[in-house]
Amino acid sequence: MNKPVSIALLIVGVILVIYGINAGDSVASEVSEAVTGAPTNRTIWFLVIGIIAGLLGLFGLLRGPKV
Repeated sequence: MNKPVSIALLIVGVILVIYGINAGDSVASEVSEAVTGAPTNRTIWFLVIGIIAGLLGLFGLLRGPKV
């Protein structure tokens, strides 16, 4: 994976995690947690995809160039 793609994945991952955290603090998510005991699917997907994208980007940056 080249460096610009890794940086883009890392940035997108951080943005999605931030959206996931904000979605978890929303009224809809709080109501869902009160009724079902779990946050909304939207919150979970933002967090999961954000973490995966961030880890892929970080892995791509930390992995050296191919020799």
